[in-house]
Amino acid sequence: MITERTKFKDEVVVSRPPNVSDGLKLSAHWRIERFRDEKALEKGDSYLTSEFEHNLALNEGLNALFSLLCGGSETSYSNANAQLGVGESDVAEVATQTDLQGSSKTWKAMDGGFPTYGSSQLAVWKSTFLSADANNAWKEFSVRNGASADKNLNRKVSDQGTKTSGQTWILTLTITGS
Repeated sequence: MITERTKFKDEVVVSRPPNVSDGLKLSAHWRIERFRDEKALEKGDSYLTSEFEHNLALNEGLNALFSLLCGGSETSYSNANAQLGVGESDVAEVATQTDLQGSSKTWKAMDGGFPTYGSSQLAVWKSTFLSADANNAWKEFSVRNGASADKNLNRKVSDQGTKTSGQTWILTLTITGS
């Protein structure tokens, strides 16, 4: 008599499909275009462009975003309100901060047509710092929703050199969602 024995093992594996994410990610990209003087600016002849990534979203800015998203009362980060700021502090980013940390800081209104938003899952803010603006070390960066609302969306620390009188620097922040 032949006896055949077979063992079976039932196994169920549950896994997440590849490339599926349940989180919201916001990525920041900063750009500074530097012009020696106004003639170079008019010609579009920058002598140096630097680009750097990342920032820390600040609690007050995230709360403002959620208020705007859900129909609450909050000042938008629009052309009429938003300002890009630079300062000279290299104090590390902390989510509870509510401003740039340096004693020398400058906030500039948006250039015409900025911010842009509503396509490609991104928003772009852009400000021009003219000859007499922000002539100090550029080590910290932020965008806020105006001088009176004063809610900083984010903060980035990165030593980008020192702007001197006569120069014009253009700061651009792009935030992309995925």
